[in-house]
Amino acid sequence: MDPSLAPGSRPMSGGLIALLDDVAALAKLAAASIDDVGAAAGRASAKAAGVVIDDTAVTPRYVTGVRADRELPMIKRIAIGSLRNKLLFILPAALLLSQFAPWLLTPLLMLGGTYLSFEGAEKLWEKFGGHGGHDAHGGAAGEGLEAPVTMQGPEQEEAMVSGAIRTDFILSAEIMVIALNEVASEAILSRAIILVVVAILITVGVYGVVALIVKMDDIGLHLTTKDSSGAQRFGRALVAGMPKVLAALGTIGTVAMLWVGGHILLVGADTLGWHAPYGLVHHLEAAASGATGALGGVVGWLVNTIGSAIVGLLVGAIVVAVMHLIPRGPGAKKPAAAAH
Repeated sequence: MDPSLAPGSRPMSGGLIALLDDVAALAKLAAASIDDVGAAAGRASAKAAGVVIDDTAVTPRYVTGVRADRELPMIKRIAIGSLRNKLLFILPAALLLSQFAPWLLTPLLMLGGTYLSFEGAEKLWEKFGGHGGHDAHGGAAGEGLEAPVTMQGPEQEEAMVSGAIRTDFILSAEIMVIALNEVASEAILSRAIILVVVAILITVGVYGVVALIVKMDDIGLHLTTKDSSGAQRFGRALVAGMPKVLAALGTIGTVAMLWVGGHILLVGADTLGWHAPYGLVHHLEAAASGATGALGGVVGWLVNTIGSAIVGLLVGAIVVAVMHLIPRGPGAKKPAAAAH
C-alpha cells in the first residue's frame, strides 16, 4: 500500500502545497511587519525633523578650515561616532527607560525641548546682542567645537572629531527620545528595530548631506575648469552661493529649534495636565484653518508652528537670562555675558 494513502496521512503533493501556503503566509506577515516598521520609522524620523535640521546646520562648522583632503575622512569619523552614540549608548538606555519607567519620557522630552529652546534663543541673542563669541553648543568659539581657520596635524583633528562627537551625543539623544515617544506603544522588540532603523537613516542622511555641502565648493571649482561655458557659470554660482546656503541653514536650524522645542513643551504640558497653553494654540490653529478655505491646512500648520516658536522663544529667553545675564555665585559682580 502506498504510504501516502495510509489512513490519517495526506498525499505528499498536498503536504507540499500546504507548506508553500504556510511559507507564503509567513512571507506576507514578514512583509507587513517590514511595512509597519518602515511606516513607524518614517513617523518617528519626521517628529525629530527639527533636531535633524539643527544637526545638519551645525555639523559643517566642524570641518571649517580643514584641508580639503581631510574633510570627508573627518565627516566619516564623526558619522561613525554618531552612530555609535545612538546604537551603543542611547538606544539601550532609552529602551530600558521606556520599558520600566515610561512616565519619565514626557519630562525628558520637555527637558530636551527646553534645551532646544535655549539653543535657539541663545543664537538669536548672540546674533542681535553682539555676543557672537560663544558657541551655541556649549563653549566659546575655538574650544573644541569649531575648527581653527588653519587647523593642521592629527592632534588638532582628533580634538576636533572628539568635540563634534560629544556635541552630537546631545542632539542624538534628543532625536532618539523624540522617536521613541512616537512608538512607545509598540512591543519592545519592534521599538528596538524601529529605533535602529531611525538611527541609521538619520545618521546616513545628516552626514551624507553634510558631506555634500562641504564639498560643494570643490565641485564648483572643478566645474569652472570645464570647457562648457554653462558648466563654468554653474560652478561659479556654486562657489558664490555656498556661503549663502550655510547662512540659510543656520537660520533654518534656529527656527526649527524654537519651533520643535516649543511644540514639545506645549504637548508635554498638555500631557501632564496643563491644557491651557496647547489649547490656546490649537484653538487659533482651528480658527485660522477654518477661515482660509482651501489653504486651511497650510495656514493652520503655520499658526501652530508660529505659536510653538513663540513658546520656545519665551522659554529659551528665560533660560538664556538665567545662564548669561543673571550673576551667579557669591563672587559674581557682573553678568556672565560680559565674560564673552
